Amino acid sequence: MATAEERSKEKSLASDRIINLGYLPVGLFFVFLGVAPLLIKDEYLRHLFVVGLLFGAQAMVSDFTVGFINLSNFGFAAFFGLGAYTTGLLVTNFGVSPFIGVIAGMLMAGLLGLFTGALTMRLRGLYVAIMAWFMALALQSLTLVLVDVTRGAWGLFVPPLFESTDILPYYYTLFVITLVIYIVIKLVINSRVGLAFKAIGMDVDFARASGVNPTRYKMIAFILSCAFAGWLGGFYAHFIGILTPDLMGTQHTVEVLALNVIGGRGSLWGPLLAAFLVIPPFEYLKSLMEVRLIIYGLLLVLVMVIYPAGMAGVIWKVGELLKLHKGATYFGMEDR
Repeated sequence: MATAEERSKEKSLASDRIINLGYLPVGLFFVFLGVAPLLIKDEYLRHLFVVGLLFGAQAMVSDFTVGFINLSNFGFAAFFGLGAYTTGLLVTNFGVSPFIGVIAGMLMAGLLGLFTGALTMRLRGLYVAIMAWFMALALQSLTLVLVDVTRGAWGLFVPPLFESTDILPYYYTLFVITLVIYIVIKLVINSRVGLAFKAIGMDVDFARASGVNPTRYKMIAFILSCAFAGWLGGFYAHFIGILTPDLMGTQHTVEVLALNVIGGRGSLWGPLLAAFLVIPPFEYLKSLMEVRLIIYGLLLVLVMVIYPAGMAGVIWKVGELLKLHKGATYFGMEDR
């Protein structure tokens, strides 16, 4: 017969095992992202992986504000586009290294995020989204009008990031960027700053009454999100090779926000998973591109009606059921 101390240790060990299972889906997903392209020889399929990961990373960055401080950035595409145009102009006009240009794009997007946040973060609700949207429209219009600088609708041609035409270097560069962004966001969320984010997301007035300055913490989240969007935009510029003002259009933002809801707000990796399941079919079946916004609408309705927690919520629910089953088996409860 086991002593009470031994039983306590067994329960603690089983509890640790159950808790660790909560990280299993995320870990397995990132392992899949790191290994799968090596097993695929078709360059077009690898291209689909890059596109899926790029949209997923954008959705993850957007989820940082949407999912935690309940702030929808309707100008997201503008910060993404600013990062792209910054590196494009620096590389083509001044001969700057593409890698330095990408970092410069991230910094410029962060600075614009600081300026936009200073104007909007004291507002509430829909007013914040509208102000960010106006900023995006203004930046898109400037890009279209300043033909001598941006070449307007003719398009700005950007040199590639690598001399090789192989897709793998681009994919793993983006994979590292995505992983770094995920780790940074998780570290922030799990810190004391993250507790303030969650309090603001649940109830702004209650957070303010508890001593949290909502404006300050919203600014932190918004600036980080904009800077990461610019970082991804800089990569996009050198991957695609041509930039037009349409990149900053509202349609791009809508797609990213839709992936937030479909994947599961506040999960970070859920929107990343949703992008991999939704974006590659659109790219592969060109006929779907014309009706993709309709499909997004149908998916949003299904998610909000059937399970608002999204794909990540479904996976976590299955994980909870598995943990309960494993815990019951471990304690010898399976035959009761």
